[in-house]
Amino acid sequence: MSDKIKEALDYVIDNKKIKTVFQPIICLRNGSVYGHEALSRITCESEIKNPDMLFNAAIKYNCLWQLELLCRTKALEAAFIFMIPPYSKKLFINVNPSIMHDETFKRGFTKDFLRQYNIDPKSIIFEITEKNVITDISSFKSTISYYKNQDYSIAIDDAGSGYSGLNLISDVNPHFIKLDMNLIRGINKDRLKYSLVKGMVEFSKVSNISIIAEGIETYDELETIINLGVQYGQGYYFQRPEENIRDIDESVLKSIIEINSKKNHITNGVTSSIYIKNLARFLYNKLFKRFFKTEP
Repeated sequence: MSDKIKEALDYVIDNKKIKTVFQPIICLRNGSVYGHEALSRITCESEIKNPDMLFNAAIKYNCLWQLELLCRTKALEAAFIFMIPPYSKKLFINVNPSIMHDETFKRGFTKDFLRQYNIDPKSIIFEITEKNVITDISSFKSTISYYKNQDYSIAIDDAGSGYSGLNLISDVNPHFIKLDMNLIRGINKDRLKYSLVKGMVEFSKVSNISIIAEGIETYDELETIINLGVQYGQGYYFQRPEENIRDIDESVLKSIIEINSKKNHITNGVTSSIYIKNLARFLYNKLFKRFFKTEP
């Protein structure tokens, strides 16, 4: 079986059998799309069944750099379509921390390299997963500082899925913390999860680190997350990963507007202009479809 996995890995890399799909990250205050996470998918029949299996195989057979390069290039090529103004959103890219300090990787993310895709480093957020083991924390911290000085942002991914999360957050001082979906799943019915996320929100306020809740799948989870004050959300409730970039559905926008209306996001009598625009968009579409239906 191991030989078949190695052959399948080599085939994927050599023939560039990777495509990028995007999942939106939504501002939970006003319903706007803040950015997209780039996710890699295999485009052929293979013994390798999913992305986790693919990257684990790359680590085992010392092909991680080649795979990361392929996935990154595919992501930037696809993102080029929507990173150009006026649709200048953030692009979240997953990176294994074990190769971030590799000089080849650093050379692969120079401003000159990004310029050919018309992408500014300020639009790139590196996602570092807590699941990966970091063996040389001193070198890793130096590497993180290097990327921050180059105007990249850093996100800790899957926070809550490992056992060294607080140390990693303290060492990295990221711009974003992405809460693992297992913390979000059923949070509306779990007081412990609720308390943990509430604590992270309070931490985010004093540390100036934004929280992204991953894996939101139900209205009740969304409502709980918004009421807790989490800044951003991601998950199937908003949109599944897709190759094409599109707006979130009106029903989803309606949910965000309704929940925020209950929470009363009006401060000193002034409401966010984006919130008003999205509210107007929803009401217009609702009334237009009701009173100006056209026959098929």
